[in-house]
Amino acid sequence: MLSLLHIENIALIDQADLSLGPGFNVLTGETGAGKSIIIDAISAVLGERTSRDLIRTGEKAALVTALFQSLPELPWFQENGIFPDANGELLISRKIQADGKNLCRVGGIPCTVVQLKALGSQLIDIHGQHDGQQLLDEACHLQYLDNFGGLHAALTSYQEAYEKLDTLRREIASLQMDEAEKARRLDILQFQIEELERAELRPGEEEELEARKTILRSADQLVAAVEGAYGAIFGDEDRDGAASLLAEAESSLAPVMDFSSELAQVSGIVADLRYTAEDAAERLRDLRSSLDFSPSELDAVESRLDQLHRLKKKYGASVQEMLSYLSRSRQELEQIEMADDTLLQLKKKRKEQLAKTRAQAEILSAQRRETAERLKARIEEELRQLDMPKVRFQVEFSQKPGKLGLDETGMDEVRFLMSANVGENLKPIAKVASGGELSRIMLALKNVLAENDQIMTLIFDEVDTGVSGRAAGKVAEKMSRLSQRCQVLCVTHLAQIAAMADSHYAVRKEEKEGRTFTNVETLDRQGRKEELARLTGGTHLSTAILEGAEELLREAEAFKNGR
Repeated sequence: MLSLLHIENIALIDQADLSLGPGFNVLTGETGAGKSIIIDAISAVLGERTSRDLIRTGEKAALVTALFQSLPELPWFQENGIFPDANGELLISRKIQADGKNLCRVGGIPCTVVQLKALGSQLIDIHGQHDGQQLLDEACHLQYLDNFGGLHAALTSYQEAYEKLDTLRREIASLQMDEAEKARRLDILQFQIEELERAELRPGEEEELEARKTILRSADQLVAAVEGAYGAIFGDEDRDGAASLLAEAESSLAPVMDFSSELAQVSGIVADLRYTAEDAAERLRDLRSSLDFSPSELDAVESRLDQLHRLKKKYGASVQEMLSYLSRSRQELEQIEMADDTLLQLKKKRKEQLAKTRAQAEILSAQRRETAERLKARIEEELRQLDMPKVRFQVEFSQKPGKLGLDETGMDEVRFLMSANVGENLKPIAKVASGGELSRIMLALKNVLAENDQIMTLIFDEVDTGVSGRAAGKVAEKMSRLSQRCQVLCVTHLAQIAAMADSHYAVRKEEKEGRTFTNVETLDRQGRKEELARLTGGTHLSTAILEGAEELLREAEAFKNGR
């Protein structure tokens, strides 16, 4: 459960701490005092979308910290490797900065807003006034039904079968084309394949040709350089080369090399130089013989490079990419040529998969219809407890439209119908439910669905809109019963609901030094009586109003003692 909420610089709140207890917690206060700001702060620390406008005017950042206790083993913990401490406590914080950046931590470990939101959805369920509109949205009714029935396993099995069916549908569609389009595509592929095959592409060829072109364009300069170097080393008719001179030097030193070690060393160096010069001369001679260029070779190399350049414009930026394109084209050609056989096989598989998918859909539908009967009974019982004894509730089923009558959710279209008064036909909720009735229906649905949830904290933000009198008392009793299963926090304007609280907090707004501040005060019994009197009679707290508030408190205490 949520045990502590710390807020800094959120809207009108400079700094506030809210210590929440188990059971039924209630927030009351004047309109505009800042009750919804506290709910916004909780939403923020749970990872919901926020705006920098939430930051208090003049401040650089806002901070919300929440401490949770006695948490169950949530899937999020295993998925993210972050766990409550040894005492079972988990501290979550979110800092919202003016530059739009968010700093989120879970158990002191940094995490993303996306991770925080995933965790928040497993910790707290916030039910606001807009949730009544979800009840009117028939697109949500199927999800409500599946959640109540715990039909996730059956739905997953069906969806796996449907995905296989849809995959086969896409494969068939990709192979189906009219004959004219098929003929055009075959012609294009055959032309492209033949053109690429005639080119006889070879990886690395382009680089080799570029290098050869560079040599060919400098052929005369290369030949002259090589011949000049060879003559300088090996000599010619007009001069002795370096090798001959080194041989002469070696011969000159040979008679005296034994006179001293230094002469022997020098003689060795000269001999090494002669061997090196002779080796270089032989290599230059071999290179000179290889520089036998055909006058037409440069034209042939440049022509081949031009051909590769033209092909690259059509089929890829390199020879390797063009070869990959050729491979893909061959595969596509084979697929088209074999399409008729493949289509027959795929259609056979699709027929078999459709039968399997329909079977899964029928299993899911049967479970849904059985679940619908249980939901009908539970909702009607909850609504009787909420002072709607004559209400009738029903789940209406219809077949999905379309040729298959299936989509990713199954074969069923579902909508909730009700009749709030005797003698009235069952109709869509939107056409028969008033605002107060919607609030009670939603509360009944939340109460029923909460039985299957692991969520330990439910927050109701002014969902009592349109409820008054006896109905308000019934809503208060229902929330009190609900708080025996999980922690409940309710923002309310109704004295009957506030009187039922186990912990009561008043939200006050005040002005100080030209600024507006919102504070949260934990009320004792006398403070609660005065707050209930204010909710009932406004600012003038007469003796009669205070006695009425005292009576509400005694009645609430008697109810809770007798639960």
